Amino acid sequence: MLTREEIIKLFTDTGVLKTGHFLLTSGRHSDRYMQCAQLLQYPDAAEKVCRELAQKFKGMDIQTVIGPAVGGILVSYEVARALKARSIFAERENGVMTLRRGFTLKPGEKVLVVEDVVTTGGSVKEVIDLAKAHGADVLAVGALVDRSGGRVDFGVPAHYLLELEIKSYLPEECPLCKQGIPAVKPGSRK
Repeated sequence: MLTREEIIKLFTDTGVLKTGHFLLTSGRHSDRYMQCAQLLQYPDAAEKVCRELAQKFKGMDIQTVIGPAVGGILVSYEVARALKARSIFAERENGVMTLRRGFTLKPGEKVLVVEDVVTTGGSVKEVIDLAKAHGADVLAVGALVDRSGGRVDFGVPAHYLLELEIKSYLPEECPLCKQGIPAVKPGSRK
């Protein structure tokens, strides 16, 4: 079992937690940003944290682990490997979360939805809705980091490797904007 301190050290050592003035995908602003891709670029570190996350779902008889592209792809793969399950991912097509590349879900299939970082939970909720639309049984949600402060309810049990409350602001309320500090958009979506 990794301790909270060991997880934070791993995140710090790999450059996951960034400080500055960031424009988040949600449109909100923040002085800190989590970029788990920095950790996931190291296979040994990715395996270690995802295996730890997978422990929270042992005994649930998960058949398939699914994550939203891009952040959830590697997390899905490594968690599925630890659980000896199948790994797939959903991706946006014309703005809608979809199964492509021949991926399918069967009615009653036991599914775990995973993500790298949960902020508003929007992408995870879209994947849950997609899985349910295919008749799958979504048993739980997992993520490396919950930065929502525990405020997101997915309607199923959710477990996180690390919970970090990182404040975010509406643009008109952002103290960094009021100081004239330019915001940068660090994520992958435009």
